[in-house]
Amino acid sequence: MEGGETVFERNYKNYLAQLKNISFESIAPDLGGEIKEEAIKIPLLGRNYRVSSNGITDPSDKRPPYDICVILYKYLLLCPGIPPKENEWVSFRNFKDSGPLTNYFNNDVEGSISSYFKRKLDGLKKASKSLAGYRPNLEVNYDLAVQFDALPRIPVIVLFNDADDVFLAKCSVLFELRTEKYLDAECIAMLGRQLFYHLRNAEKRGVIR
Repeated sequence: MEGGETVFERNYKNYLAQLKNISFESIAPDLGGEIKEEAIKIPLLGRNYRVSSNGITDPSDKRPPYDICVILYKYLLLCPGIPPKENEWVSFRNFKDSGPLTNYFNNDVEGSISSYFKRKLDGLKKASKSLAGYRPNLEVNYDLAVQFDALPRIPVIVLFNDADDVFLAKCSVLFELRTEKYLDAECIAMLGRQLFYHLRNAEKRGVIR
């Protein structure tokens, strides 16, 4: 996108400036983070990221992609003062302000998982296992139901039915309703897209074969 890098740098610096007003020590217990050397470490889809007043780095000490940076910044900045209790599972469209992003989520998150893993149910199962996915405490009738700890306070469930001679592959991604207390709708959508990327990349790397 034209000018995207400049916009990213501006937003990145703006988020950093906001973080300087936050005590990592005070929010770490509420967000499941770990304080280490004046920074907070937050796991996102199985990878630990280090956030400090100097920026965000991944396990290889590099700045992660834009979406991951924004998700982590928002997760820290929106930390609720009182842990929310709304733990019912909902679709993305149930979140406030999700309307303009519903088509994106349907196509680029659920649709992408359905399309990429069509006729590859075993591959999706192994990819899920490589991302520490586990069976959710939810009674559903799907070819695969798997839960991930996307962030310490944000679990995600993927429900997947593979294609057959009659039906197309179909995927639904569920979040707990309280997720909107930790992230805005845009970041929830980006987190869903990151889940797809992680599953796809696990399959492509051959780690799961």
